[in-house]
Amino acid sequence: MARCDRFPSEQSSSLPSSSLSVSAMMAKVLSLCFVLFLVSSAAACDRCPHLSKAGYFRGVSALSSGACGYGSLANGFNGGYLAAAVPSIYKGGAGCGACFKVRCKNEKLCSKGGTQVIVTDLSNSNSTDFVMSSRAFMAMANKGMSKSILQQGIVDIEYKRVPCAFKGLNLAIRVEESSKKPYYLAVKILYQGGQTQIVAMDVARVGSPNWQFMRRNFGAVWDTSRVPEGALQFRFVVTAGFDGKWVWAKSVLPADWKVGGIYNTGVQITDIAQEGCYPCDDGSW
Repeated sequence: MARCDRFPSEQSSSLPSSSLSVSAMMAKVLSLCFVLFLVSSAAACDRCPHLSKAGYFRGVSALSSGACGYGSLANGFNGGYLAAAVPSIYKGGAGCGACFKVRCKNEKLCSKGGTQVIVTDLSNSNSTDFVMSSRAFMAMANKGMSKSILQQGIVDIEYKRVPCAFKGLNLAIRVEESSKKPYYLAVKILYQGGQTQIVAMDVARVGSPNWQFMRRNFGAVWDTSRVPEGALQFRFVVTAGFDGKWVWAKSVLPADWKVGGIYNTGVQITDIAQEGCYPCDDGSW
């Protein structure tokens, strides 16, 4: 459950004091607390091991063109170890980019270590929690058993959420092709580290306290029709279990931002979920 009693102090430590009036600040805090409550309730105990089944796609293109909107960029995530996930994991797009460790339960066929996947798509399967890329699916197998696991088609699995790490990469923003200066801006969030969810996003001109709310269009894509002029800064509400906090990227898009451009935010998210389900993971896997 979201602990909103701690949220205002965390927010004030990260934001300009002049950014909102007291009444507007309180309204925003209350609305964001409600968002945090919904998301953290749905996301409870992600780090705990879960039992389910997994299948696979023969081609990675099906996952790269999926509901998260990563497109061909997904092919470079995690070496192509990708997965489509059921709605309870996809979380209306908030689960896009989340990392999970997955291993199959057939000890003769599969290794104890399993493999790690990144969520890049939504699966509406009633029989599996994940539909993985064939590369990720085969990576669960013991040496020499890759073809055998593919022949199974669907296998029993155990999975848990784990932190994502993008060595040498900060959180990045890609300007989508649908953007049209100065009327509309759509951006895609890339390389989100840690074990978190971004549940809200604002944009403002660099140096300005006048923040504009952005909405999740779909998957990892956020947009606004109220585009500030000049160079742009962003702030994100990040939640991971109990609490929420602001992450502030102070200078991201230049005044002459270009469609298709990928811009370094200068920050990375490293938070780990703090959930009310301890103990559930003894760390043995």
